[in-house]
Amino acid sequence: MTRRRAPKPASRPEGAGLWQRIRLFRQDMFSSQPERLYRAWMAEVRGPLYRSFLVNDPALVKRVLLEEPEKFPKSAIIHDTLRGLLGDSVFLSNGETWKRQRRILDPAFEQGAVKAFPAMRDAGAAAVVRLGKGGMVEMEAVASMLTADVIFRTLFSIPITSEVATRVFQAFRRYQRAQPLWNIPGLLRLPRWAPRFHSKAARESAAEIRGLLAGLVAARAAEIVEGRAPDDLATRIMTLPDPETGETFTPAEMVDQVAIFFLAGHETSASALGWALYLLAANPDIQARAAAEAMAAPDLGDLSGMPFIKAVFRETLRLFPPVPMMVREAAEACEFRGRNVPKGSLAILSPWHLHRHRRLWDHPDDFDPDRWQTQNGKACKRNAYIPFSAGPRVCSGAGFAMIEGVLLLSMLLAAYRFEAGPEPVPVAHLTVRAKDGINLRLVPRDGSSPEHTDA
Repeated sequence: MTRRRAPKPASRPEGAGLWQRIRLFRQDMFSSQPERLYRAWMAEVRGPLYRSFLVNDPALVKRVLLEEPEKFPKSAIIHDTLRGLLGDSVFLSNGETWKRQRRILDPAFEQGAVKAFPAMRDAGAAAVVRLGKGGMVEMEAVASMLTADVIFRTLFSIPITSEVATRVFQAFRRYQRAQPLWNIPGLLRLPRWAPRFHSKAARESAAEIRGLLAGLVAARAAEIVEGRAPDDLATRIMTLPDPETGETFTPAEMVDQVAIFFLAGHETSASALGWALYLLAANPDIQARAAAEAMAAPDLGDLSGMPFIKAVFRETLRLFPPVPMMVREAAEACEFRGRNVPKGSLAILSPWHLHRHRRLWDHPDDFDPDRWQTQNGKACKRNAYIPFSAGPRVCSGAGFAMIEGVLLLSMLLAAYRFEAGPEPVPVAHLTVRAKDGINLRLVPRDGSSPEHTDA
């Protein structure tokens, strides 16, 4: 098999000055980073207000995420950036608030992953129908609509074609384009009373999304009281009590959690699905193997019969981790690799760099699903692979996402052959997206002639 390198943005030029770095950062976070981060164990940046440490050393990553997570809580910088949409959801909270949320959410997801399978399958079938006879298609838009459909069917038992679901989806697309990955006042650690200067478009989109979600939550609460609520994820989350206090989420808290489910369950899954289809289109030999596995499966519901497609999705998450960087904050002074880390310093974990680290992975920029059967791949999976984070704060929906990714890939591969268009350029928005989209040509496997579509 001939390996093909996955798309990767150019790193910033060596010796770039401060203003050039700022300009590059505003354009794209990846392009503002130096090439040496792909081989460094740690990089320290001393700013005027605080220090930051990007850590690639697997021992340090393990320490921050698994061994001492309470010493490295979520940074307020992320809270400042996303609070308008996500409120005080499980993605942003810390301490006792976060622990209480996880005590309710984890059992709900454990019960819900398998039960969500019919909703995923129905959303996938609807997407195949929408794509029709194929042709040139911008796959990021297709993947976004498909994974949003999965979330709405799973959470509220409604398809993306319902009026409210469509409005939320469209508002979220506007929010994504308007909201930068970082908030400058937050980065500068200005006092909480200082204006955060979120764009008007981002504020309006976030308010619209939360208003629509509040309506869905209120309607479901009424259905629960009346005893006619469907057995879906929203019902389970709203009725499961905290095992320690017996309390359930308030309506406002539920809106926060639904907002992060939409971000984590739709946006991140759409990113991974779009990149997976591009990588398969750019590697026809790998696509042929994956498609053969999908078409040979007697039941697409039996994911155990599709180990290669699972490896394809896992490899996609390595090369294009949906959340490219995670920011933690040192709650007390400590030491990293012999260097003093003052209290309040940022510990930045970068799946983007860790997953492509030259001193850890064999051929790190190559798309190679078979690597997961090698000794190097197995070792790196244990020590240098965190697409869903790790430790106590590992994504509650990680199992859900893996089931969804394998199922939707298998359904699309069984229906279409994918041919690559121009090579996309990865950029860091809220997730890892393509600068100008992912344009692929779809050829139906039933032999019908493709036509242009705006699916």
